[in-house]
Amino acid sequence: MQRREFLWTSVTLAAGVMWPGGRAEAGFDPSPEDGWRVFDVTTRVEVLQPDGTTRAWLPLPSMQEERWIRNMGNLWLGNALTGRILRNPEYGAEMLYAEWAAGEKPVIELISRVATRDRAVDLSRSEQVEPLSRAERRLNTKATRLLPTDGIVRKTALGITRGARTDEARARAIYEWVVDNTFRNPKTRGCGLGDIRFMLESGDLSGKCADLNALYVGLARAAGLPARDVYGIRVADSRFGYKSLGKSGDISKAQHCRAEVWLTGHGWVPVDPADVRKVVLEEPPGGLTLTDEKVTDVRKRLSGSWEMNWLAYNTAHDLPLPGSRKATVPFLMYPQAETAAGMLDSLDPATFSYKITSKEITAS
Repeated sequence: MQRREFLWTSVTLAAGVMWPGGRAEAGFDPSPEDGWRVFDVTTRVEVLQPDGTTRAWLPLPSMQEERWIRNMGNLWLGNALTGRILRNPEYGAEMLYAEWAAGEKPVIELISRVATRDRAVDLSRSEQVEPLSRAERRLNTKATRLLPTDGIVRKTALGITRGARTDEARARAIYEWVVDNTFRNPKTRGCGLGDIRFMLESGDLSGKCADLNALYVGLARAAGLPARDVYGIRVADSRFGYKSLGKSGDISKAQHCRAEVWLTGHGWVPVDPADVRKVVLEEPPGGLTLTDEKVTDVRKRLSGSWEMNWLAYNTAHDLPLPGSRKATVPFLMYPQAETAAGMLDSLDPATFSYKITSKEITAS
């Protein structure tokens, strides 16, 4: 057992019990007139080849930001011997942990209800924003295993931001550099890994969202800016004409990592350079260029705003899975499972089957 596992908190639950997702305050009314949309996201997991004791970890919506996302509750059903909510105190990442005895055929279904609304930060004017605490600043500027802030990462960041006199200018320069110099690679498995030192040293700046947005976060941290990845999943089609930037119904493969940077006078500012590159690659009639109008529009939009047809799970990096013999995942955006034979590949349906669906339950 890893030492950090003792820091997790847990609550044991009986199957079928609803618990408040809510740090949402009493009386919260997610009115469509105020821009709120409500979604039920259902995750059904089956382990097809159990071996000995089986364990599973399902990400829960963990971010409670009153302006753009509210967690309204979770419900689980299944044949697990044990079910617990676990929370990592470092990042606040929450998960449903389930365990089955040898001989069982593991099945579990989790329903999470969330309210979301589009968010945008007006960078042309400042607001009174409570500053980051020392602990928050330290957490969101530190190096991690896949997000180093020294060596080639720092050298690249300093080169990109040379001459930028403000944090906002540095953040903007890094955003534009990532959009200009990276490429979405459709052959990358899942959402990628986010090994930014390898990307910069090899010169291979391709990948998917967990690569390209991690590059933004790592470069921002190396330039002295608090920044973080936000791991989540798309839950609805885009209402702004981007077919590639939304998914509804079966969202089993719709996981998506976004990014935020902290700017004084603005707070956490949403960015998503990876989705700019997704539009370039995937929008009809067969791919676009950076100069196409649809791309220039989304490039402006995704520096300072997010369409909230997307659910945020957490911001955790290098997350140990409590109860596992030794597993630490780079991020928790997919369901995870382990048998006596070891960790299962969450992208391999031959051994680990899951289906995630989204249903909007209020009118838009």
